[in-house]
Amino acid sequence: MTRSGLGNIAKGLASSNAEFNVNEHAVVVGLNAAIVRVHEGHPQVLVVRHTEQGDSPDEIQDGLPFGPFEPLQHRTLEIGLRSWVEEQTSLPLGYVEQLYTFGDRGRHTVLEGEHRVISVGYLALTGQVAIHPTADALWQDWYRFFPWEDWRDRMPPMINMTIRPALEHWAAAGESPQVQRSRLDRVRICFGFEGIAWDEEKVLERYELLYEAGLVYEAVRDRELDVTAELPEIGHPMYLDHRRILSTAMGRLRGKLKYRPVIFELMPPTFTLLELQRTVEAISGIELHKQNFRRLVERSGLVESTGQVSTRTGGRPAQQFRFRREVLRERPAPGMRVPSLKTRP
Repeated sequence: MTRSGLGNIAKGLASSNAEFNVNEHAVVVGLNAAIVRVHEGHPQVLVVRHTEQGDSPDEIQDGLPFGPFEPLQHRTLEIGLRSWVEEQTSLPLGYVEQLYTFGDRGRHTVLEGEHRVISVGYLALTGQVAIHPTADALWQDWYRFFPWEDWRDRMPPMINMTIRPALEHWAAAGESPQVQRSRLDRVRICFGFEGIAWDEEKVLERYELLYEAGLVYEAVRDRELDVTAELPEIGHPMYLDHRRILSTAMGRLRGKLKYRPVIFELMPPTFTLLELQRTVEAISGIELHKQNFRRLVERSGLVESTGQVSTRTGGRPAQQFRFRREVLRERPAPGMRVPSLKTRP
């Protein structure tokens, strides 16, 4: 993965595609990939260490893999994404889905002139946990960036200790009673306060709320405030707006579990029901009841027995299963319906 940054991407497009007349008002198209796997019960995303010339080591940040769309070389955006990801990380992509186009003015700060950079974000899934990326890339637990999203054990203590009081203070600071009420309602709905159920799909909404309230590093950086000011430790920051892109990918994947069998893109060809449960829990951030989960899987017709057993868990031999692909022809929404998480202490 090259580390020359968005500025060199713009320059490269200008020189290699001169007939497009890239000028100071050009729109430069980049491709971002949130590449996800689950390894030993940990949901991980592939990140690269982004730095620009002159940056100190302290300013190097984790970011999502990013590469340019080359109109003369890439017939489609997805072909371009697959090409440079495999070239730069040695990781062949399986399932790929376009997320959103991120093009807000000010989302980048490294380009010279008036180049406008937009990024087409993608979600990519891989079950090939044995493949290691190049030296420039590494796997990181996605809860490192969003620790408030992991409810597998219990409500993360940081929510009541740090996030809730900070957001309520922000809501109370609204310029009018109407604004104060609106802010407080958003806080309650996003984080499931006062009896409202936690909605695991609202990853982006929660991050944007924290950003608007100035509680994450990216908000302070983007507003060009004093980045040395004391901030609550609410997740690890990412390069540019990559944490927003990752939150979009997380919410999309959590939602899609319920109506598409995408969870099996993260599984090996054969697996035990416990391994499947742990993978669903890792992605959703919700702990599931073992027997209820097994009944859900059995009724869904999503898996079939291989007739073999596994001793990978170290306990009693467990029956192995595989994804039953015929289900794709049998019904339109063969997903893994995760039960809603009720707010709990």
